[in-house]
Amino acid sequence: MSGLVVALDVRTADEAEALVDELYELDITYKIGLEALHGYGERILAYCEARDVRCCIDAKLHDIPRTAGAAARALVSPPVRMLTVHALGGVAMMQATVEATRERSRELEMGAPLVFAVTILTSLAPGDVAQLGLTGSPVENALRLGSLAREAGCAGVVCSPDETREMKNAFGGDLLTLVPGIRPQGTAPGDQRRAATPAQAVIAGADFLVVGRPIVQAANRRAAAAAILESMALPER
Repeated sequence: MSGLVVALDVRTADEAEALVDELYELDITYKIGLEALHGYGERILAYCEARDVRCCIDAKLHDIPRTAGAAARALVSPPVRMLTVHALGGVAMMQATVEATRERSRELEMGAPLVFAVTILTSLAPGDVAQLGLTGSPVENALRLGSLAREAGCAGVVCSPDETREMKNAFGGDLLTLVPGIRPQGTAPGDQRRAATPAQAVIAGADFLVVGRPIVQAANRRAAAAAILESMALPER
């Protein structure tokens, strides 16, 4: 699976399908976030299945174990290769999600999606983390939540570029890293507070990079995605 995940963060299903078509021949995964999932989820999933492309369902599930597990089960379908939950939901909730995805995948005779636990959102600065009542730095909190994700059987964590190296140093190959907050050199950070270039993130140990606006809002979206794929291939970790 390619390490580039492109966010389908657009308003309509028509726009999302057009983006899939533009990038179709590139080796990427498409992230279906909350905007797409709640706005036109069934349609875009069907389209991705018809086009035989991979999806990451960025649902960020966060509820009691039974509800999170039931939601995860409902989201499993052939194009779905990744699914996200909030690590702050606790070990039992994450375990329920992992078990539900595996069970449903066996019923559908498909490989189980990789479950990634969201640690500390990349839009949060250190002051925001303290305001939430979490003690310690974003890195310390991400590592603590990463430990819980590993205990729960998650395949990996969602963390910012700032935490990626520490996550790999702490857990090695036990946890994959899905890293948002990616901004190519010269692009605006937007609402990302802990960001890095694609090359910086790969050098830090990122396994998957999530890129939205730098591709979605580019004048030539295919060229923008191809340039990021090329920059990801350059550095040696």
